[in-house]
This record gives sequence, C-alpha cells and structure tokens, in this order.
Amino acid sequence: MLWIGVHGLEERFFRNLELLASLFYEEVKVRAATGEEEHVVQFHIIEEEKCCRAEVKLTRSKGEEEIVASFAREWDVQMEENDKRKRRKQTISAAFLHVYQQLTGVEQPWGILTGVRPVKLYHSFVQKGMSPTEIKALLTTDYLIHPSKVDLIEEIVERQRTVLPDLYEIDQEISLYIGIPFCPTKCAYCTFPAYAIRGRNGSVEEFLLGLQEEVRSLGEWIREKNLRVTTIYFGGGTPTSITAEQMEELFIEMERSIPGFHEVRELTVEAGRPDTLSPDKIELMKKWKVDRISINPQSFKEDTLKLIGRHHTVKETLEKYQLAMEMGLTNINMDLIIGLPNEGVSDFARSLEIVDKLRPESITVHTLSFKRGSHMSQNKTKYTVADRYETAEMVQMARDWTIEKGYVPYYLYRQKNILGNQENVGYALPSRESLYNILIMEERQTIIGLGCGAVSKIVTPGTGAIDRLPNPKEPQAYIDTYREHIQEKIAKLNEIYAEKPPTV
Repeated sequence: MLWIGVHGLEERFFRNLELLASLFYEEVKVRAATGEEEHVVQFHIIEEEKCCRAEVKLTRSKGEEEIVASFAREWDVQMEENDKRKRRKQTISAAFLHVYQQLTGVEQPWGILTGVRPVKLYHSFVQKGMSPTEIKALLTTDYLIHPSKVDLIEEIVERQRTVLPDLYEIDQEISLYIGIPFCPTKCAYCTFPAYAIRGRNGSVEEFLLGLQEEVRSLGEWIREKNLRVTTIYFGGGTPTSITAEQMEELFIEMERSIPGFHEVRELTVEAGRPDTLSPDKIELMKKWKVDRISINPQSFKEDTLKLIGRHHTVKETLEKYQLAMEMGLTNINMDLIIGLPNEGVSDFARSLEIVDKLRPESITVHTLSFKRGSHMSQNKTKYTVADRYETAEMVQMARDWTIEKGYVPYYLYRQKNILGNQENVGYALPSRESLYNILIMEERQTIIGLGCGAVSKIVTPGTGAIDRLPNPKEPQAYIDTYREHIQEKIAKLNEIYAEKPPTV
C-alpha cells in the first residue's frame, strides 16, 4: 500500500486524488499528511479574478526527491459556485496528474477522467452549443485527454446521432432490461449476477414465476402511462441458459403484458455462452423476431478459455455461430477481451484473424478489468496479464483492424482497474449498431430493470436526473422479495412520471 499525505487541501478532494493515483499504483490511500507517508504532496491554490491555479510539490522518500507542477484554468469570479467548484476540482486534479506523470513516466490517455462515460461528457458539451473544435480543445487542454481518444469519442458521438437522430429527445420513451442470472459456469473475471444453472441459488422455476409477475406489473404501469418502449434487452448471466420452453413462456408473457412489444425498435438476447445455444433456442428466437444476439468467444485460445472458466471450446463457438447464421439469426455480436491471462499481441492478432473470417455484424472489444469481487481479482498472483504498453498496442490493433474492415465505433465505456487505463469499445458495421448499448451508456432515457440483478435507471424526462433502483442479485433473495421491489419501483416511477410525458 502506498500512502500519500496531502497538505493544503480540504479532505473532500482526497477521494478524487486517490482515484487518480490508482491509475499509477495498484494500492494507494490518500490522507492528510502526518509525516509518515512515502509521498507527501503540498498544494497551493491561487484564485484570481480570471483564473484558478494549483501549484503542487511532491516530496518523496522523506525529502530525497521533489517534483513540482502547476495548472491553471480560466474562470470568472461571477460564475455560479457550483461551476467554480468544478473548475477548482479540475485544476487540482490536472496539477496532481502532471506530478505523477513526471514521477512515473506514464502518460494517462484519459487525462483526469476517472469515470465510466466520457462520451456522455462530450454530449453535454454538444447540447451546450459547443462546436467540435471547441470541445476538442477543452478535452485536450483542460481534461488532458490524448487527442486520439478525443477523436474516438467524436466519431462515436457522430455515429450515435446518426443511428438515433432523436437521441436528445428520447427520454420521452423507455427501454426494458430483463435480467436472467444463470450461466453454465462463472468466468474468473466476472462480477455480473451469474449463478450456475444447476446450483442451489434458488429455483429457476420460482425465479421465472417472479420475473413474469414483475413483467405483468410493470407492463400495466407502462400501459397506464401510455409510454413507448424503445428497446428490450435480455441479459444476465446468460439468458439462453434456461430451456427453450422457459424462454417461450417468458416471450409469451412479454407479448401479453408489454404494450407495443412487436413494435420496439430493437429486441436483443445476450446468448453470450456458445454452450447454451441449441437449434430449438435459435428457432425460438427467430420465431419471436429477435433482432440481435451475442455469441461471445472472448478468446480463440483453448488454454485461455479453460483458465478463465469458460467451459466451451473454440470449435463450439465457431459451430454455434455458423448454426445461428444458417438458421437466420444473422445480426450477431462477438466479444473479445484484450489482456486475458497469458495472452499477448500475437494471441490477440490470431483472434482478429478468426473474427475476420466470420465477419460478425458487430464486435465489442473489452480491455480486461480486475473487478472487485471477481475470482481473478481475489487471486491475482495466479494470473499473468499484459502490461500497460502491450495493452495499449492491442487496443490500437483493434482500432486499426476495425477501420480496415469497415466497422465503426458506436459506444464506449471505461471501468475501474482496467488494464492500462484504457477502454471498452463497441464496433459495428454501419446500421448494425445496438441501440440499447447507446442508450444505457449515455443514460438518455429510463431503462427499467426486471429480474435478478437488474438495475432500473430512472431518468427524469427533461432534466436528466437519475434515480437508481437495484433488484437483488442473488436468485433466492429475488424470489423472497420481488413483490416488495415491484412496489418500490412503481412508487418511484410514479413520483418521476407524475405528469405524463407527451406521446411521440
């Protein structure tokens, strides 16, 4: 653990400094300086009429090494206090980042941003009337984001607004997320609510009965409010872990309960594990006009699949992909993960070669993240992963390959503890982008979560304010309490939608 002591700064800034320091060090804590810390950082904040400036001095190893940096941002003393607080925080963060980039020699591609949704930030500037040139200058100069990342965001924003021309008005509609918490096995890197389908974490049948009741109750609320449903997304877990008969019953309930079920813009089923797909399930999804599925290899290296706990083979991935294509489910996404244990540039290049032969409609390129609570995070010494430089090379390989093959980036998000402080990017052939992925990442509308581990994000139309209501993650807890959560959810929705939004 690296302890960083801070002088000259209020404690409310410490958490943000800790997030920035964690980009450079695996374990770090920031506190008011006591003289016992390995690093001591002295801040001097100067607030003048037209700018706010932060001067920083880092002393290392009890005075043996000193590094200094400063950063200034323009401001107007007449600004609202909330805006001044933001400027002050950005100024402090940038000066702190400069010091640690000097100390370590590591340049952070995302600058002072530590959040999940950098594209959402760009959208906010667009809605304020800023031009692309102004936004790029702001992101590179004030947020210290590398120009190549800003270019990527700009391309994604342009694509999103092409795919969803009503993106900034779509808060008058809603979407649905259906959480099925079961998988054949749990992957070593996973922290999603995913329980072995043959385990003892609550009855699958009882869970599905509860889910159907939740669908009925929320469907009735949607009908009362006369709201249009934009997208429906079945996730998990792996929804195709349940039987074809169970899937059919769920589709029947959705059709009966959700107004406009057959008129939604997109219906997706996350069939990510090839070992859960079968001809009867593919035929069923074709019958119910599922628009998009995922068949996720993650890697095309057998040893890696065994190591991370995916009990399917490369051959099985290829066979199930071909089967789905032959049976008419042709809009298929495939996920790849950069930086899986014992994989480097040559392994990722081989995965891209295989994907090139398959040419799925979309590809999501994830960078491995050590998620708190995952088996991989709890047993780090068992896994050897790529360093930040090799990770950056593979991220660029994916970018170059998609450009060459005609795929366009359309959504992006980041995670804590992601290798090399990189990102996850969804690429698609033009017109094959996932609408749901755009909506969930940019938080443009209410997405009601139904089922185990599903989180409802209730976005207030017109303001963008977000209320978050999670369902229980564990199946038995869901079975025991789903009726209480239905009532809580409807009460919050009624509060937000007290005045019915206009029907588009």
